[in-house]
This record gives sequence, structure tokens and C-alpha cells, in this order.
Amino acid sequence: MNPLLPKQYFVPDVEARAMPDGRLYLYGSFDISGSPDYCSHEYHVFSTDDPTLSRWTDHGISFQNTPESPGIPWKPGVRLYAPDAIYRDGKYYLYICGADSFEAVAVSDRPEGPFTDARPISGADGDSIDPSVFIDDDGQAYYLWGQFSLRGAKLCDDMCTLEPGSIRSGILTEQEHGFHEGASLRKRNGKYYIIYTDISRGKATCMSYAMADHPLGPYTRGGVIVDNMYCDPSTWNNHGSIEEYKGQWYVFYHRSSQNGNTCRRVCAEPITFNEDGTINEVPMTSQGAAAPFSAFEAIDASWACRMKGNCYILPAPAAETGTTPNEILTECGGGNWCGDWAEYRTIDFGTGARSCSICARGTGRILVKISGSDVPVCECSIDSPDAFTTYTAAVTGECTGLHTVWIVFEGRSMSLDSFRFHQ
Repeated sequence: MNPLLPKQYFVPDVEARAMPDGRLYLYGSFDISGSPDYCSHEYHVFSTDDPTLSRWTDHGISFQNTPESPGIPWKPGVRLYAPDAIYRDGKYYLYICGADSFEAVAVSDRPEGPFTDARPISGADGDSIDPSVFIDDDGQAYYLWGQFSLRGAKLCDDMCTLEPGSIRSGILTEQEHGFHEGASLRKRNGKYYIIYTDISRGKATCMSYAMADHPLGPYTRGGVIVDNMYCDPSTWNNHGSIEEYKGQWYVFYHRSSQNGNTCRRVCAEPITFNEDGTINEVPMTSQGAAAPFSAFEAIDASWACRMKGNCYILPAPAAETGTTPNEILTECGGGNWCGDWAEYRTIDFGTGARSCSICARGTGRILVKISGSDVPVCECSIDSPDAFTTYTAAVTGECTGLHTVWIVFEGRSMSLDSFRFHQ
């Protein structure tokens, strides 16, 4: 389901890599809940062998750069931005960048790290952010980096030096491709794909792609793969990659939460390629690579894939959750919710539902709508300003099969914990 990782982990900017051991690994930045800053001073690595991407192993801290433990000796204490990783000749290379534009690589004998002995990328260190590494079928390695205008070069065998004379600028640009940042290079059926953060829809919320016949271009703009607009009222950017795992290609991207630009989480959607190699745009979903949610099991409010208006996902107060992390859907400002909604895609109603239970607090009404109908299938009056209370109401009309569900709020200072349907 989306987000992929447990609720306490905020991992954006993910490069997904299928490694030689048969597992899929996630290498990303590491946001801190409640912090106004992008990223932190450490990286964590996660992996899975589950084809539904539902069960993940947390391998802990793989690299850090604190003043006390400076993994980047020439830039101690600088926050770590988006990484990439790759395997070559028995070694795993973690490519690192930081808040003041350093570029470096560290090495490990294991895909999960720890990664040590960081060295600067000669020719790119101090120039910009967001490294991407790629090894072609002939063994030649390539390195991409940059913001607003993408640069790239051949990478020498030492995996830390750019080949003199191979550096190319303007591979992607903001003017021609909508390129903002976050390039990621892959190859499929002889075509090269750069996945990147695209600002052409007004915010840097799109993950888009461009195609070429050579790793360093020229690249032709393709289109948007996924757009995280409406994942949070304050969402600003997106960043990720595509990867094939167990015969299925996925786009990995992030969503903001907590009504801020940070506190971003990794999500994934299956993608398809057309015969000409182009990629179809996919919507954000709650289910991700897993099967649709059963309507007859509790659906956590934090699994909303889109939200409109002032509602957003926030950690529930500790007094309400105890030691178990939980999140709720709430609204900023304490004002009226007049048609604000949260979307859940996709929910399986099977042969039909007779009633719906909603765990909420606040004062007003909650309407439940499903795809294919403009008329609510359920309405609950909520009158519990101080505590979450479960309300049940009848479902009207036919409610069978697979549907997108919208929870629509009409009231004041409302919050949603969960909901479910009954046969």
C-alpha cells in the first residue's frame, strides 16, 4: 500500500534498485517529522523481496554526516540530500550530495551498507545536487547531476572521477523539458530514459521522463508519469525513479504530509509502456502495487492518496495512540470544512455493502461518495468535538465491485481516524 514504509519513516527522493541478491532496495533522503528542513544528516536503506512491495526490512542507518560522525570529512555536519546507488564488481557505491552542493561516493561490501570512505566526485563536487549513476551494457558508467539544467559525463573506472572531455551540459533544461531537479537514468529495450522532477504544471510535483538513443542525449521530452498534486495542501516537489522488479515496472515517488514541504514519504505505482516505448501517466493510489483494499476492513484515514481543501495527514496526539504510531486526517486553521475531501483508490466492495462506520470527531456531516455516482452513498452526522467516536449509517444505492471512494467533509474542526463498510 502507499506509503510503502511504516508511518514513522519519512523517506523521499528514492532510487529503487534491484540488486544481485534478488531484493529490491530503496535509497533515499531521510526527513524528520516536524522539522522545517529538507532531509537530515543520515540515510536509511530498506529492502524487500515481496512482489506487492508490502513488507520491508529496515536496515538502519547506512551513512551519516553529523559534526560528531562526519561521513563527508570535507563537509562535516552538512545535511544529506538525494542519493543514488549501484553495484559493480562486488562493491556497492552510494552516491551522495548535500545541502551546499557537495557530490561524493562511499563504498560498501553490502547493498544496505554501512557505506564508508567517502570521496568527492572529481568534476562535479561543489557544482550542484542530485546525483544519478548508470552502467551501460558495455560496462561504461555514466554520471548525471544538476538542478534546472542537467549535466552528465562518463564515469571513470574508479567510480569517482569524471572522464575529461566527456562532460555535457544542458542535457535537460527547464525551458525545453520542464526540468527542475532529480534526474534518474534507466535503459529499456535499447532506449534511455531520464526520469526527473518536472515543473511544467506550475509546481515541481510531476515525475516526468525524456527519451534518447544515447545516455548523454539528445533527449526528447516524453510526458508526465505521476503527479503528486493534492497529496498535501503545501506540497511542492516530487523526486524518484523507475525500476523493474519481478517482471513489473514501477514508478517510485514521494508525497508530502503534515501540511508542509517536508515530511515526505515514498510511494509506488505500477506503470506500463506502449509499443513505441512511451510511458502512460498513472494516478496516485492508496493501494500501490498491492491488491485493492477490502471495503469490509478498517481503512486508515492516512491512506488517502489525494486531498482537496484544507485537510492533511498529521500524527495523532500521543495521548490518543499510546505507544502505537497513528495518523489522522485533520484540517488546518480550525475552520469550516465545506466540501473538502479525501480520496481512497481503490476499494473492493465485492457483492455489496449495506452500511458504513466512520470514526471521527468534530461537528458536522461526513458524506461518502464512490466513483460512477454524484450522489452520496452514505451520510453521517458527527457531533463529538473532543473525542473520536464511531458513527454508523446505511448505504443507499448499488455499491459493488471496485471503486474510488471520496470522504467529503461538511462541518467544523473535524478529524477522521478510519472508516469501513459492512455487508
